[in-house]
Amino acid sequence: MYVIVNISGKQFRAEKGQELKVPHQKEETGKKVSFDHVLLIDNGKGISLGKPTVSGSKVEATILEHGRDKKVPVFKKKRRKGYKVKNTHRQEFTLIRVDDIKIKTSKKKTAKKKTENEVKGD
Repeated sequence: MYVIVNISGKQFRAEKGQELKVPHQKEETGKKVSFDHVLLIDNGKGISLGKPTVSGSKVEATILEHGRDKKVPVFKKKRRKGYKVKNTHRQEFTLIRVDDIKIKTSKKKTAKKKTENEVKGD
């Protein structure tokens, strides 16, 4: 079973027990967090697609660590002006482990059989 979840504006495919590198979260290391913007659920039997999210479902995770990614070069240039600037940037991230995927199970309503009196209109 997997879900597509929106975390800080980015979409991630998450499974139970998986570790994800997501944009920086403000909580401390070791804290439990939950994300309720679940866009899609695939449980092996069928796919539930949200409009825009699947109501009642959420992903629970534990924060493992905070860190900074590899350096990314940032180069600016204006042609014919002699302007060149080279900088680097390191994006902060949070490493999380998906502990549980909670899904709201919908109970199917059974159609109530009409009695003979209701059918006749009495």
